[in-house]
Amino acid sequence: MSKPDTDAFTNEERQIIQRMRTPKQVQKFLSSFPYNWERDGGTLRSFREVMKHGEAHCLEAALVTVVILEQQGFPPLLLSIESQDKLDHVLFVFREKGLWGSVARSRDIGLNGRKPVFKNLRQLVWSYFDPYIDKSGRIIGYGVTDLNVLGNYDWRFSRKNVWKVENHLREIPHRPLKSSEKRYEKVFRRFVEFKRTNPTKSPDYFENKNLWML
Repeated sequence: MSKPDTDAFTNEERQIIQRMRTPKQVQKFLSSFPYNWERDGGTLRSFREVMKHGEAHCLEAALVTVVILEQQGFPPLLLSIESQDKLDHVLFVFREKGLWGSVARSRDIGLNGRKPVFKNLRQLVWSYFDPYIDKSGRIIGYGVTDLNVLGNYDWRFSRKNVWKVENHLREIPHRPLKSSEKRYEKVFRRFVEFKRTNPTKSPDYFENKNLWML
């Protein structure tokens, strides 16, 4: 399914799209958007359903970003970050003046978007490596896809959960991201110590905070 015409959207949806013309504006919107904790069971809502429910987890937020920014000419590119504990993360990625950035929503502040300053996607993924580490998480690979490959599958407006998107992200090839045990153990110990004294806070002590797009 190609990019829909503006008349496919409701008046409220059009107003949202018209207000947000850049990745930075969308990131600011999503950063203040309530997180979908899926307390009543797993969901994967389309753009329209996310707008109705007023909350989104990472993949739902990525779909919202795609729908908004494809209206501004951005291709519908999603990046899947693969973790050793199977709790993967999904970002919308874009290029600006030849450099890569991302828009994302997470429970952890360090896993939100990135400014467009990265020469390639590998560098972008590395910027998430340290913030990804918690008691079980560790990035082991990444893959990118263009949602146009899903053809006429309706991930924009469907009233049903769009599980085909998640299945597609699991099936795409992922490039390995190898990291040293020394680096991992150092960041892991820091995380455990931080959580011991700040059990309800999200770590924000990372050196690359200046690259975050909040």
